[in-house]
Amino acid sequence: MNLSHLKIWACTALAAASALSLQAQGNHFNTPGNVLISDQYNNRLIEVNPDNNEVVWTFGNGSSVAGPHSVVGVNDAQRIGPITLVAGTGVPAGAEPTCPNGCADNRVMLVDSSGNILWQYGQAGVTGSGPNQLNTPVQNTWLPDHHILITDQGNMRVIEVTHQKEIVWQYGQTGVAGDGADQLNNPNSAELLSNGDILIADESNNRVIEVTRAKQIVWSYGCATCSELNAAAFASRLPDGTTLITDGGNNRILDVDFAGNVIWTYYTNARPGSVSNPAPSRAVMLKNGNVLISDQYNMQVIEIDASQNIVWSQGTIAVPGDGFDLLNGPYDAKVVGDYTGLTPPFPADHRR
Repeated sequence: MNLSHLKIWACTALAAASALSLQAQGNHFNTPGNVLISDQYNNRLIEVNPDNNEVVWTFGNGSSVAGPHSVVGVNDAQRIGPITLVAGTGVPAGAEPTCPNGCADNRVMLVDSSGNILWQYGQAGVTGSGPNQLNTPVQNTWLPDHHILITDQGNMRVIEVTHQKEIVWQYGQTGVAGDGADQLNNPNSAELLSNGDILIADESNNRVIEVTRAKQIVWSYGCATCSELNAAAFASRLPDGTTLITDGGNNRILDVDFAGNVIWTYYTNARPGSVSNPAPSRAVMLKNGNVLISDQYNMQVIEIDASQNIVWSQGTIAVPGDGFDLLNGPYDAKVVGDYTGLTPPFPADHRR
């Protein structure tokens, strides 16, 4: 797909999504309510029917070599109309058997329903910080203006990229780890807020920060020398104004208000059968009020209700695999059509 076609698609994707929503039934691709899971160490992205745990769509052939039909260490994905935005992060040494020394991917891709890569930023297996280069892109967010926000972890930055592959905004100094002005340390996520600010989970600084486009920090929770968080993996601003944080190093999910008060906490390592350090990597609020958690090293995605009961799961706890109802290090999960607390890929007046 060339650039002009991509622009046309970007303007019509939402109408296509609405049409698919009306037609979709059962085990169909892009069915609203299905769960999109970044199955990290299986090197695949899957869409699952939560009614029967069946995989209805897959991108990635399982190869640990980045290529036109593979994604290595997928960490993040979201559905935009009939197209999927995918972060091919790569995997570190020792993470999975086919990559004893680590395998790079370093691409953010737009993929169609047939698994064709329509556009990408970054080059397969190339690690760098120059033009069209990334270093461990752990998250990607489609913005309403069709730009893409990329959390480029290894380069210590969050960048906003156009379809012409131009960087038009950046927070963090490329390759410089720190907690000073305009500095990050292994950032793990970035979401655009309704006020135009960017909410960043700054993992190795043990903090979540809200920054303006002028690069001023206007809100934060935790800090590099504080004890509130340990390896902040993800953060999202909920409709009630609180911030949902995945505190990976402390094996918990917490919701905090603007004043920094903890509203509630859920420990994923306290549930029966858990490994000692499951390091949950993602938690998102759903429109039904439940929370969907990617409990990475428990090899499960779980949905908990307001009473913290598990009401749905994909994967078998502490059992890695790629067969039916098995996952291997799931890093991210989102419900198709549900952008509660997340950056919607369309103007606010189109929110469902």
